[in-house]
Amino acid sequence: AEVIDDRNTVLHLEFTASIHGLQFEEQHVVTLRRSNGVCLTCTRRAGNYYVATVQLRSSGRRLSEEELNELRASLDDVIAGMTPDPMFFISSESEVQGGYDVILGSKGLARAWSRKLLRKWGGQCKETNSVVGHKDGADITRLTILYRRPGYNIGDVVRWSDILWRVGGWTGDGAVLSRIERIERCGASWRDMEKATVLCPLTEQLEVQMVAQDSSAGEFLNPETWTPTTVRLPYDHTGSSTIRVAKVEGEWVALPNLGIDSRDE
Repeated sequence: AEVIDDRNTVLHLEFTASIHGLQFEEQHVVTLRRSNGVCLTCTRRAGNYYVATVQLRSSGRRLSEEELNELRASLDDVIAGMTPDPMFFISSESEVQGGYDVILGSKGLARAWSRKLLRKWGGQCKETNSVVGHKDGADITRLTILYRRPGYNIGDVVRWSDILWRVGGWTGDGAVLSRIERIERCGASWRDMEKATVLCPLTEQLEVQMVAQDSSAGEFLNPETWTPTTVRLPYDHTGSSTIRVAKVEGEWVALPNLGIDSRDE
């Protein structure tokens, strides 16, 4: 090889072969020319190209730093679980008043992430499309997805319709509630749940060891005062020496079991 300059190189090629016992040799001289270029994906990344925006918000309150980090981390999980695509990139992201905005290079990635958010944390997603141009007779649009996370999580104790419930799960239209004092389950729409008040989140509930129990009540040491405290046993109590309790409006309440409890331990 003979380097002429930064862009041109002369290659001297020699070929030797044998075909049906006949030997032959050939020599060629080729000029190799190089030109600088950037792939389409890198060009779009460098140019702040985007086609979708996902807005993370909450209903009736501000998202905490921990919640924002949790929601944002779920995007990395979605990308890791999908077939690689050069357009699966984050153009920019920033914390804004009331939430967090993530700007993406793929509508498919934005929709996959929104489905993940709904499955794991419930809430509502609203899609809007805006026309930003035309190409080959077709509209060029950008997608905006507004995700609103509920003001409560699975396992939280809430007061709704003047009754204490635990949030048991999500449906497409709202939440599934489990009544604390007896066996009863019901569904409530997102609009109905706007009137619910969180009295004790899952993170503040405790698993306590009982020091005594009978058929209807159990006694444990209050972790705040270390004095014996008596509570009515939950309807699904099976005789275990431990129960889950929550402090609701100054009083300790024993809670029936939910699937989230075993995962939270």
